[in-house]
Amino acid sequence: MGAAETIIILLSSSLCLSLLFFVIKFLHKVWWTPIRIQSAMKSQGIKGPSYRFIYGNAKEIMNMKKESMSRPVGLSHHIFPRLQPHIYSWINIYGMNYLSWNGSKAELVITESELVKEVLNNRDKAYPKMDLNGYIKKLLGDGLVTTEGDKWAKLRKLANHAFRAESLKNMIPVMVASVEMMLESWKQHEGKEIEVFQEFRVLTSEVISRTAFGSSYLEGKDIFEMLNKFSILSVTNGFKFKLPILSKFLKSSDDIESDKLEKGIRDSIIKIIKKREKAMKGENKFGTDYLGLLLKANHDADKNNSITVEDVIDECKTFYIAGHDSTSTLLGWIVLLLAIHTDWQEKARQEVFELFGKQYPNSENIGRLQMVRMIINEALRLYPPVVFFVRKVNQEVKLGKFNLPANINLIIPTLALHHDPQIWGEDVHLFNPERFSEGVAKATNNNPAVFLPFGLGPRNCAGTNFAINEAKIALTMILQRYAFTLSPGYIHSPLQVLTVRPQHGVQVMLHAI
Repeated sequence: MGAAETIIILLSSSLCLSLLFFVIKFLHKVWWTPIRIQSAMKSQGIKGPSYRFIYGNAKEIMNMKKESMSRPVGLSHHIFPRLQPHIYSWINIYGMNYLSWNGSKAELVITESELVKEVLNNRDKAYPKMDLNGYIKKLLGDGLVTTEGDKWAKLRKLANHAFRAESLKNMIPVMVASVEMMLESWKQHEGKEIEVFQEFRVLTSEVISRTAFGSSYLEGKDIFEMLNKFSILSVTNGFKFKLPILSKFLKSSDDIESDKLEKGIRDSIIKIIKKREKAMKGENKFGTDYLGLLLKANHDADKNNSITVEDVIDECKTFYIAGHDSTSTLLGWIVLLLAIHTDWQEKARQEVFELFGKQYPNSENIGRLQMVRMIINEALRLYPPVVFFVRKVNQEVKLGKFNLPANINLIIPTLALHHDPQIWGEDVHLFNPERFSEGVAKATNNNPAVFLPFGLGPRNCAGTNFAINEAKIALTMILQRYAFTLSPGYIHSPLQVLTVRPQHGVQVMLHAI
């Protein structure tokens, strides 16, 4: 046998061994591990839809979502079976906690409030954020919402400082001015129909641009539009199954579009950063807003406090999204609910006039808006911005009475908790702000884990008070000038993108008072 033949045989043997190793590893991931986890959870009483080879339950979920979204919903607030038909159905079949599969990844869905509280409080650091990939990873990067450990602590400290009480107080005049600008444009719609959801998207974009980034909506308009397109791509591709190896080489049109959007967003944010740095003429003073704090940290010589340019970009993306998306949808749903329930609209208006008359809202009195706060809480209960939270299990851990294996995800469906008649009563799907008349603690029987519009524990939303203040100010100023009723043209079609939004907008008839 010649040397060449020997080399060929060795290469062939090596190739066969590599191929065999790959097949074994692949089968271990997509067959053996799922079967083992499914068996271990079943022995503890946790059941769920059967694991399907490679795909898991992805195809079932996509079909169920497609079917639920094709049905007319009527003017009902019972949105749980529409937005998450798989979770709604499987909770009813398998119980409050069940196991499902996203591809070969096990996902334990939990709705028992004590388990939810333990996971989100995460006192033992056993339940970190899920590792993101694909579109969502491109969209959010490695910012405050997604990162862990020391980096998260550093970014959270910056966010807490940017949205501390004194800063929020100083932001109120900007919020008032932005709402005033919106209401000036509403004069042309008096006595006519107006679509308010898009109005609120522009308003909240203006507010976050001015308060956090020292710019304006027009300056950041392209960023908001690109982020919105990216968000839609992220959701529409959320349950599409792709083989990781092939997806690296075979890009779909959505993959190509997401790459383009990612670059466009990054380039636009870099321009805003350079503009701020140039305006400061090289001095290490970048302003006191959120962008200024990020840039100061970026230029900090102390590595314990410093962050990279990529960190700055990711944080800007996160707050451009979170800073306007949740508040614009919240305002949209509030106006819808008050357009339907004009008795509550009038109660809120009376409170506003008692506190402010026709004067602008101020920092001293917005905290006294009890009726308005009840309405906001009830809107957040019926239409929470985020419909689920995800955590992961890094290593074997005991959660309640369950022994959980490593490398599974934990899904906490907000809608399941917010729409549970066992928690809220038989009127759970009705708009009834009165349930919050004595505060959230009383409404939830001192169980914060059943009301999660902005999360719970150390990873709750850093901008919660910012969003609530903005919603209070906008609603106050609208009620001072206008009454509104639901337009005959309104089509009720809640849709989950990153937040729960009205698919066709919110059309109301505007009446000057």
